[in-house]
Amino acid sequence: MRRGPSGEDSGRSPSRPDGVSREAGARRRSRSVLHASWWRGRFRDLAVWLRAVHARVETRFPVITGLVDRMVSVNIFDSATRIAAQCFLTAVPLLFVLGAYAPEAVQKQVTASISAVFGLTGQAKDQVEQAFQPPTDDLRQATGLVGLLMVLLSATAVSRAVQRLCRRAWLLPRAGAKAAPWRWLAWIALWLGALVVQGLLHNGFGLGEWLGFAIVLVMQGGMWWWTQHLLLGGAVRWPPLLPGAVITAVAVSGLSATAHFYMPRALNRALADYGSAGSVFVLLSWLIVVCVAIAIGLSAGAVLSQEPFLKRHLGTPTSPL
Repeated sequence: MRRGPSGEDSGRSPSRPDGVSREAGARRRSRSVLHASWWRGRFRDLAVWLRAVHARVETRFPVITGLVDRMVSVNIFDSATRIAAQCFLTAVPLLFVLGAYAPEAVQKQVTASISAVFGLTGQAKDQVEQAFQPPTDDLRQATGLVGLLMVLLSATAVSRAVQRLCRRAWLLPRAGAKAAPWRWLAWIALWLGALVVQGLLHNGFGLGEWLGFAIVLVMQGGMWWWTQHLLLGGAVRWPPLLPGAVITAVAVSGLSATAHFYMPRALNRALADYGSAGSVFVLLSWLIVVCVAIAIGLSAGAVLSQEPFLKRHLGTPTSPL
């Protein structure tokens, strides 16, 4: 047998057997996982990898990264939940006010509009019609002029929430959108007027639902176009606001069409199983979905209008102010 210069057997490996070395390595790794330094290192590596991926995607698909960044800055779900809650808290007192002071023809038209928008049938439709029964003197006295003014003032909370959403979508500072109270009241008046005529528009003035959908789509686009310009106080010109109005109108109109298949069944089932509390949950959930679509539409429109192609055609300035 040949030996090396040191007298050791040259055919024997000085290293440990493979099984022993693997077991020792596994023990070292298991011990390192229990240390906070190991996790900090892994999180640092993950953060570096995410930044590198973001940079590559931003270079290849700037529109997608711009949309994602804008959604994060707007805080979509938080803004949508606040607007939905404000809408619901405002809608209930407004129903009492309309039931107490609105003419009978207006009450009937509002009932028809709500039923047409949600496609209500059965018990849910009966509940809406019951809310607009001819008012009594006790109801008028309980509401009163002071109550009417308080309802209108509290309704401006919805206007202010939508204004904050528009301002965040366009990355405007607080001073960038004029907070004139008449703008909030004008926005409420516009949407109340739209609620009254919804029943006529949804069936296309008796000519068919397809024509009604087209009319509602155009009306929604015009209203969200005007909403942005009004609540932003003219800080952004009309043309750059158009993409957001179109996207929001398509999203809201699409959800309104699907409401005919979901809302009647959901409301009737909730009323049968849980009473009025169940209908509150269903309506609030639906409002949150609609407000999320609005927040995404307005934010996406603000980002797209600043892309090179639309920016050149719409005349969007680098800084909206």
